[in-house]
Order: sequence, then structure tokens, then C-alpha cells
Amino acid sequence: MRTFQLQRISAIALLVFLTIHMMVLHYPPFHIDFSRIIERMADPLWKVIDIAFLFFVLVHALSGVHAVFTDFDIAHPYRTWHAMALIAIGVLAFVYGAATILAFQPPA
Repeated sequence: MRTFQLQRISAIALLVFLTIHMMVLHYPPFHIDFSRIIERMADPLWKVIDIAFLFFVLVHALSGVHAVFTDFDIAHPYRTWHAMALIAIGVLAFVYGAATILAFQPPA
């Protein structure tokens, strides 16, 4: 049941963050301009938004993978190990992605 709830909560959050992402980066008057991306990535608020977006993408994707494996009963004997592996992958991907976002410094 928790996987189902995680999927729904992360889907709603993804709608919000994806809308912000698309409006800022891909639609006029905000056509893709790399100087604008550098300005955005220099702003701490945008870093928080990008990290939150990363978090919800990972939660949604990995809980979806978990749901597929449990629906087909593929991982039944190894359910705990499978869940722990997905959590470890999620944590590693989040730490790597967040470190990349936080490490970005605009050129002087």
C-alpha cells in the first residue's frame, strides 16, 4: 500500500516540478539560452527546486520498478533484498545528483 501512495504523491509533485521546468526552460519567452541556464543554476532557490525534482523523479521511478516486480511476483522470495537494493540505488543516485547540482558554480 505504501508503494501505491508513494507513486501517487510523487506523481503530483512531478506534475508541479515538470510544469515549472517546462515553463522556465522550454517555452517562450524563455527560449533555451545557456546564459539563462547559468543564471538559474547560480540561484540557491533553483538548486533546491532541482534537487526536489530529482528526489521525486527517483521516488516515482524506483517505486514503479518495485511495483512491477511485486505485481509479477518476480521478487517474492527476495522481496526484502530487492527493496533494499532499490533504496540503495535511489540514495546513491540522489546523493550523486544533488552533489552535482550543488557543486555547480557559474563562471566568473
